[in-house]
Amino acid sequence: MRNAAVLGVETSCDETAVAIYDGARGLLAHVLHSQAALHARYGGVVPELAARDHVGRIYALAQEALRRAALEPHQLAGVAYTAGPGLAGALLVGGAFAAGYAAALDRPLVAVHHMEGHLLAPMLEEHRPEFPFVALLVSGGHTLLVEVAGLGHYRILGETLDDAVGEAFDKVAKALGLPYPGGPHLARLAESGRAGPFRFARPMTDRPGLDFSFSGLKTAVLTALPRVKSEQDRADLARAFEEAAVETLAIKCERALDETGLNRLVVAGGVGANRRLRAELDRRVRARNGALYFPRAEFCTDNAAMIACAGWARLAEARPPTSAIEVRARWPLDDLRPPAT
Repeated sequence: MRNAAVLGVETSCDETAVAIYDGARGLLAHVLHSQAALHARYGGVVPELAARDHVGRIYALAQEALRRAALEPHQLAGVAYTAGPGLAGALLVGGAFAAGYAAALDRPLVAVHHMEGHLLAPMLEEHRPEFPFVALLVSGGHTLLVEVAGLGHYRILGETLDDAVGEAFDKVAKALGLPYPGGPHLARLAESGRAGPFRFARPMTDRPGLDFSFSGLKTAVLTALPRVKSEQDRADLARAFEEAAVETLAIKCERALDETGLNRLVVAGGVGANRRLRAELDRRVRARNGALYFPRAEFCTDNAAMIACAGWARLAEARPPTSAIEVRARWPLDDLRPPAT
């Protein structure tokens, strides 16, 4: 398996993506189609539209990935797909395609947990972490602190009790009248904001523990909206929200490193592309002589490169037989187990 190529398929939400990863040569190809424009008119993802769009695009993307990797299908060692968590209909499209492709080639089929894919995304980079490490997984649907001892060896240290941080970004952005998807637009607006006119509490940092809560922060921002009278006020409010969210995440990351005694921190998921978060964590981790790892920005959001990488890692430990597809809209990360050997 050291030099075997695995094709990965990602269709958990509103991106259709296919990638090919090889253990010896690294990432050989990845292609992605975003549905952001399709869903923008509705202000959020419409599950049925997402699934239909995946159906129309996935085969062509797989062909393009093989072309870019200069491989023939029979040269693949296995096929991996996102089995969950995610939108059930969207997951079924990717699962059905991957299962059919694997069966046609008589290759192993690997069901990948979406969050394990994010955990392993930094392994796509030249500067990659060694086990063990602490991981912060931050996206529109998840906010988790995880102790990672090895592949499949995960201990949840803290999680959100309500809104995920990415969800809070999107809801605040929508309240500020920003386009969908809101998080990146809010971050750009915050760059022109001033420190001081608005300030919000850093939720749940005044007590012990590693859990998060962003619902109250979101409500505080909405309560402050009547004070916004100009474009500069909007930018100031966006900055104050972003600073509060980022500092909350950073404080909890430092606590997690203290609790585990580890000095390596991995940050992944869509919010991991946020520049203020990257800068704040870099400052804090450097101050404690630790090491910080991010995937490149394009691999923070949903992508098939991380799925192919995770699928390869699972296959490298054990070769499961080709099996029927399995998708789970809800799938706690700590339900995962190490590969059977």
